[in-house]
Amino acid sequence: MDDGRREDPGTRLGSWKGLVPLGVAAAAALFIGGSVDVVHRHQRAADKEHDAKPAAKAEQTEPAYIVGITEPGTALLVRDVESGANVGLPVAAPEGRRFQRVAAVKDGSYVVASYGDRKVTFQRLHLDDDGRPKNLKPMPKAVVPGASTAWSDLAVSPDGDHLAYVTYKGTRARVDVVSSSTGTHKVWTTKLRARVGSLSWSGTTLSFVWSPVGSEKHQVRTLDTNAAVGDLKVSKAVMTLPKGSSNAVLTRNGLVTGIQKNSQLTLQTFTLQGKPAKTLWTQKVKGSLTGLDIAHTGSGFMATATDLYAKDIAVPAQDLADAAW
Repeated sequence: MDDGRREDPGTRLGSWKGLVPLGVAAAAALFIGGSVDVVHRHQRAADKEHDAKPAAKAEQTEPAYIVGITEPGTALLVRDVESGANVGLPVAAPEGRRFQRVAAVKDGSYVVASYGDRKVTFQRLHLDDDGRPKNLKPMPKAVVPGASTAWSDLAVSPDGDHLAYVTYKGTRARVDVVSSSTGTHKVWTTKLRARVGSLSWSGTTLSFVWSPVGSEKHQVRTLDTNAAVGDLKVSKAVMTLPKGSSNAVLTRNGLVTGIQKNSQLTLQTFTLQGKPAKTLWTQKVKGSLTGLDIAHTGSGFMATATDLYAKDIAVPAQDLADAAW
């Protein structure tokens, strides 16, 4: 899973009008059923190749499932973390539309973004007790205008109400924060050419990684979403990420970032003053680190580097454009 997974944003159209019944979505997903079976066999074979310890040894508080968006945004899949197998049928995107991003919520649901007609809309996915997709409901008051691109990103606030999404005009970012319950909308923009990614929340503070175009430096910045709207320059610099790191998650106790050297990935904590604290885990990974997210349970972190990695866990994900844990 690298940034190339969302190239060709013009084909990723998607917004929802009304509830999409899972029965209809499942029927629409049958057209990819054969390919899904092939993917299953590939995943089982690939899973045996990982050096990670069995996921059953992971902490019980870590989620048992991940929700992913298939390439190129045509369906949602639920995948068992321990076995790497899919759970239930894929949930197909509406005709002519594409899923873009997915983020986990503390209550165990998932917010899914889709793009179309130059606007981003959102849906909430619930799973049943066995991890199968239960329902997918629209969030009609949450709408973000603009172009969703390969650089776009999504984060959901701890209360599950506020959604942060990044759209682009060329290489200039726009950060929208919208309330799904009231539709209240706040916007911050920039005239500088840079990527705004790795969004995460801590309370009402939104953190992001600022990566200027043409620069190898990645800076963690925080934005008080209660502050006045305007230019992103009102955000505050926290630290410049160390070499080999381009993703970070803000927590109540500091920052967590993934530092990669060759095929070795280390999850490292830092204080809010930018000082190294402790190492969470280290393991071998395939590909380059492209994402880092905290589990919705608040226990454990998931790193994306071709496949998905947590402590002693490796989940096949080469067929996924985005995933949440």
